[in-house]
Amino acid sequence: MRKIEIGKKYKHFKGTMYEVTDIVKDSETLEKIVIYRTLDGSKKWARKLDMFSSLVDKEKYPDVKQKYRFEEIE
Repeated sequence: MRKIEIGKKYKHFKGTMYEVTDIVKDSETLEKIVIYRTLDGSKKWARKLDMFSSLVDKEKYPDVKQKYRFEEIE
């Protein structure tokens, strides 16, 4: 699995930029959850780590150039 790091910035394949603020565990399932926010801080989100680091579904989004759902940016 790809390494996702707290404090790094990532671009969603639809174009929005985010910063990972934390990686936590679900209290019931113990699955890792990524906590991330828009760069302007206006919205916060949570997503399972395996989904955050997954490949873009090329059947559903054939024209997307990005390989991963979220890709690290500088």
